[in-house]
Amino acid sequence: MTHATTAPDRWALVFGLAALGNLGIGLWMLADPAGWYHATPGVPGSGPLNEHFVRDVGATFTTLGLALVWGLRRPDLRLPMLALVTCFHAAHALVHVLDTARGLFPAGQWSIDAPLIYLPTALLLLALGMLGRQAARA
Repeated sequence: MTHATTAPDRWALVFGLAALGNLGIGLWMLADPAGWYHATPGVPGSGPLNEHFVRDVGATFTTLGLALVWGLRRPDLRLPMLALVTCFHAAHALVHVLDTARGLFPAGQWSIDAPLIYLPTALLLLALGMLGRQAARA
């Protein structure tokens, strides 16, 4: 007797992990802006706490997380959802590059931003390229 097996949906794992990251950060920023501000490396050096602004950014991350959940549940929407999320993260990373390069952050900011900003953005760009190529072949 043979059992039919289905291939694991690796994209569901990618979307699920990315959704958890975005939702986790976003909901933390919305619920506890001061806690997020003080616990996140490099953030206190960017200027005084503005709870309203932190919540605005938290709303953005939460929305991005929901877009990823939508893509997780609707494979036909994965490419546009991932493209939108990646656009934000790439723009956010570029702002950090420019602000560090022009001296708004200390030189050590590069090492702080590498694992928190640049690596996730690079992984999203890689995933977007892979998903785009897969969609083009389909």
